[in-house]
Amino acid sequence: MNAVILAVLVMVGLSLARVSVVLALVVGALVGGLAGGLSIEDTLAAFNDGVGGGAKVALAYATLGAFAVAISRSGLPDLLARRLITLLGQESSASRQATVKYLLIGSVLLVAISSQNLIPVHIAFIPILIPPLLKVMNQLRMDRRAVACTLTFGLTAPYMLLPVGFGAIFLNDILLANINEAGAALGLEIDRAMVPMAMGVPVAGMFLGLLVAVFLSYRKPRVYDEVELGNTPAHGHGHDHSEIEEPHTLGLIMSVIAIVAALGIQLYTGSMILGGLVGFSLLSMGGIFRWREADDLFTSGMRMMALIGFIMISASGFAAVMTATGEIETLVSASVEVIGDNRGLAALLMLLVGLFITLGIGSSFSTIPIIAAIFVPLAVQFGFSDLATVALVGTAAALGDAGSPASDSTLGPTSGLNVDRQHDHIWDSVVPTFVHYNIPLIGFGWLAAMTL
Repeated sequence: MNAVILAVLVMVGLSLARVSVVLALVVGALVGGLAGGLSIEDTLAAFNDGVGGGAKVALAYATLGAFAVAISRSGLPDLLARRLITLLGQESSASRQATVKYLLIGSVLLVAISSQNLIPVHIAFIPILIPPLLKVMNQLRMDRRAVACTLTFGLTAPYMLLPVGFGAIFLNDILLANINEAGAALGLEIDRAMVPMAMGVPVAGMFLGLLVAVFLSYRKPRVYDEVELGNTPAHGHGHDHSEIEEPHTLGLIMSVIAIVAALGIQLYTGSMILGGLVGFSLLSMGGIFRWREADDLFTSGMRMMALIGFIMISASGFAAVMTATGEIETLVSASVEVIGDNRGLAALLMLLVGLFITLGIGSSFSTIPIIAAIFVPLAVQFGFSDLATVALVGTAAALGDAGSPASDSTLGPTSGLNVDRQHDHIWDSVVPTFVHYNIPLIGFGWLAAMTL
């Protein structure tokens, strides 16, 4: 069996068995490295070289976690929750609950879409926005899996379709550039206008998956325990609940200023770490918490995001081992031998190969350079049109991003929904997004390849 397939199967299998995702990634990398002909020393060396790539992201998550905990001390989370609860009315009728539920989901979706294109902050908003809303979700008995699917759609679909923000990077700087580079010797040249057109059909499949998740799969009520967030520092000294119930005007103003400053700094410098630190410092200077409490709050936030950070670090090591084996190219070549002259089978196998590669690497952005060089000549050989070629490469790269345990498109939603430890990363984020997005992407990606 191909080393990449074996490694991904081991990693996913262990994760589904509720083994720690970090351990699953490490074991999968070891199995894949050894199966790919690397020695144990070479496998560990490749893994160790790769983990450095995830350290920056892990630190960014930890910093944002600290910022989110500090925000919760300002009273703003409870104010947001009370305002939404007020919308339920005194009687909290079923129709009123449904209105608030879908208003909340719609708002989360718009913010997530904006985070990719309009205000490209990516996942930085999740630890700030989602934890305050958990109280409302609990009262509405909302299934958090629906929210996870909503967030993942907003984090993934926009950059696949809209050529602004992260979409400009994905569609123009990576997808278009790599396809044209690989197709230059074959007479294939794609212009910018063709890329969003080609990706429209696969994204339509994702939108269908979103509708199924929100209105069918996870529409039934689900009960969660009420857990207070951010009110108990590390040393265990509780705070009077009345402080939170009646937030001070200054606290609210400083919270808004801190959020705007954190996002602004990130946009200007490109650093989530610096943005989170600036926001945290502003809250401290605004008197939201005492300076001597800063260490406890920061530690609490880092602890909240520690698992996500370790997963990102381990995922980088896993991807490095897969690349070092050289088995990615072998996987694609073996698929070519199986295809024969069947265009439909060729399209399906290319999508499945992309799925396996991206599930392991966890990033569609990183996958395109790997597969474009091999898939483009293959697509030209089978007579796929220019639009179909773009759809195949783009969809194959994006497949695993919406359902990989190591993708920030699933880790981000988990970071916000699991702050009270009631949202499992694998079963409540990864599996739902895999089912509702990857399956439609395969179907609609194949349809695009055969019809465009």
